[in-house]
Amino acid sequence: MITLFLTTLAALFSVVNPLGTMPVFIGITEDNTKQERNTTALKASIYMIIILSTAYFGGKFIIQFFGITIESLRIAGGLIITSSGFALLTGTFAKHKGMDKTIHQEALQKEDSSLTPLAIPMLAGPGSISLLISLNETHTGWLQTLAIFATIPVVGALTYLILRSSHFISSKMGASGLNSVSRIIGFIVIAIGIEYIITSVKIILGQILG
Repeated sequence: MITLFLTTLAALFSVVNPLGTMPVFIGITEDNTKQERNTTALKASIYMIIILSTAYFGGKFIIQFFGITIESLRIAGGLIITSSGFALLTGTFAKHKGMDKTIHQEALQKEDSSLTPLAIPMLAGPGSISLLISLNETHTGWLQTLAIFATIPVVGALTYLILRSSHFISSKMGASGLNSVSRIIGFIVIAIGIEYIITSVKIILGQILG
C-alpha cells in the first residue's frame, strides 16, 4: 500500500503540476495583498481537492453512462497527459491549459479567481481527472482505494504551500530556474502519459489476439 501511495502521489503531483501554475498565480494575484494571495491559494487548493475527489469516486459512473471503456479512457488520458508534458517542455503550459490573453485579463478582473482558472483547469484538468478515474477502475480493493484517495489531500496541501510561497520561490529561483524544473517535470509527465498509452494498447492487442 505504501508503494501504491507513493507512486500515485508522484504521478498525481506531476500531472497536477502546481509549479507550472505558479506563473499564472503570480500574474493573477500581483496586485493583491499577501493575505489575499494566501486566501486565494487556500481556496484554489480546496476546490482542487473537491474536484479531484469527486472525479475519483464519481468518474466511473460517467464513463459507464457514455459507454466508454477503461482502455479508451486511459489512451485518451495518456494523450492529454503527454501533450501537457510537451507543453511544459516548450514553455507553453499556460496556453495549453487555455490561459490566453483574453482569459488572463478576465481572471484579473474577477473578484475571486480561485475556482476558475486556478482550480480548474490549471490544477484539476483533464489529465489528473482521467488519471484518477483510471486508478479507481484498476485498483478496486478498499485499502488500495484509501491509499490512492489519500494522495489527493496531500497533493492539495503541497499545492497550497507552493502557491502561497510562489512569489518567494520565483524570486529565489528566477525564470531560468523555474523553466529548468518545469522541463524536468514535463519529461516525467510525458513518460507517465506514454506508459498509460502503451499499457492500454498491450491490453487491447492481447484481447484481440488472445
